[in-house]
Amino acid sequence: MYEQFYNLKANPFRLSPDPRLLFHASGHRKALACLHYGLQQGEGFIVVTGHVGAGKTLLARAMLSQVDKARVLAVELVTTQPDSDDVLRLVAAALGLTHRGLARSALLKHIETFLVARAREGRRVMLLVDEAQNLTADALEELRMLSNFQVGEKTQLQSLLFGQEAFRMTLSAPGMEQLRQRVIATAHLGPLSREETRDYILHRLKLCGWEDDPRFTDGACALIFEDTGGNPRRINLLCERVLLFGSIEELHEIDHLAVRTVMDEMRQEHCIPDAAAAPSTTMGAGSGKQFGILKRA
Repeated sequence: MYEQFYNLKANPFRLSPDPRLLFHASGHRKALACLHYGLQQGEGFIVVTGHVGAGKTLLARAMLSQVDKARVLAVELVTTQPDSDDVLRLVAAALGLTHRGLARSALLKHIETFLVARAREGRRVMLLVDEAQNLTADALEELRMLSNFQVGEKTQLQSLLFGQEAFRMTLSAPGMEQLRQRVIATAHLGPLSREETRDYILHRLKLCGWEDDPRFTDGACALIFEDTGGNPRRINLLCERVLLFGSIEELHEIDHLAVRTVMDEMRQEHCIPDAAAAPSTTMGAGSGKQFGILKRA
């Protein structure tokens, strides 16, 4: 609705991760540099952590879009509390291998055979695991064991682990020493600064055809930062509603009063008093055991 009113080519604040909209804040630049370094090494584990909504999944998508598919086969997993056998089945399924009803030894053999075949093609396999904070110690140990597969002197499987801040505590546990020794690069995504929040808003608008309509005042951007704490997902949610409000009210300037009105409406919808409006930085992981394969790149 508001895209048409403001002559935008697309929705600038969509929640689904789109690598084309990646904003290179200081933390994201450091994380990308870390990822590029790790991928050049071609072995071990790369770990990226951050708060809920910090942009981990978007960063992962951006990384996948830059992979040289002629040299690297990238597979992506999203997991929720799988045990060790589940992880092996996830990996086998992501690689397109038979996995149902097979014993652990058979799964490992299938995966090893697949990795050797890719090595003969001059390719290696990169496994990207999202929501890594949900992995059990046993599941992490299985991933470590998979990283031992070599053809000649070259490691054939490299893992990128993206998780919430709690994953850092998991890795620091006494039983994780062997895995920690395999981590070759780490990065943490924090919130955007006040200046970065304004630049983030304008960056997304410009990529969607924005021509200074509506204009965001300094006061509006400052209030968006204060309300969201610089969290990209929260910024997207608020700006989406602000633009919808602006189009309904036919506003061509978004000021702090417009942002405040939308903030109040959103709090009333969720029964959140002003005193409790500080941005949240944690989210429950959910119960039960679920897992799924997103895609094969």
